[in-house]
Amino acid sequence: MLFRSKIDAWLLIVLLGAAILTVVAAGAAVRQASGMAVLVPVLVIAIGAALPIWILASTSYTVDGGTLNVRSGPFTWRIPVSSITSIKPSNSPISGPALSLSRLRVEYGRGKSILISPADQQAFLRAIESAKSAASQVAGAEPLI
Repeated sequence: MLFRSKIDAWLLIVLLGAAILTVVAAGAAVRQASGMAVLVPVLVIAIGAALPIWILASTSYTVDGGTLNVRSGPFTWRIPVSSITSIKPSNSPISGPALSLSRLRVEYGRGKSILISPADQQAFLRAIESAKSAASQVAGAEPLI
């Protein structure tokens, strides 16, 4: 089941603003450059404008069988649902594949965690619980939240 990231308006403005400013600044540099020097601003556009847009367009969380797949731009995390030890609400500003400060802190493995921001947190939690129940045949398993 696919869950898109919630996107805070302020972050949307910052990321789109950064992409636009990058295109404008690099575009001005392209007009003044010649020959191979044109490659530098083109590369700046590719990284500085494409990356924020890619992150905005692709940040999502998929519960697929026994795995939580987290995607954000070029980054991917694959977390076995069976390794998830807890999921707790968080508004931590620490960097993570979350486009909102309304986040969930997913703790898994040995001391690992990731901050995510599914738009429908309750449906996400139900999907994780369902996947964890299906993956674990242990009677009396404790809920994650």
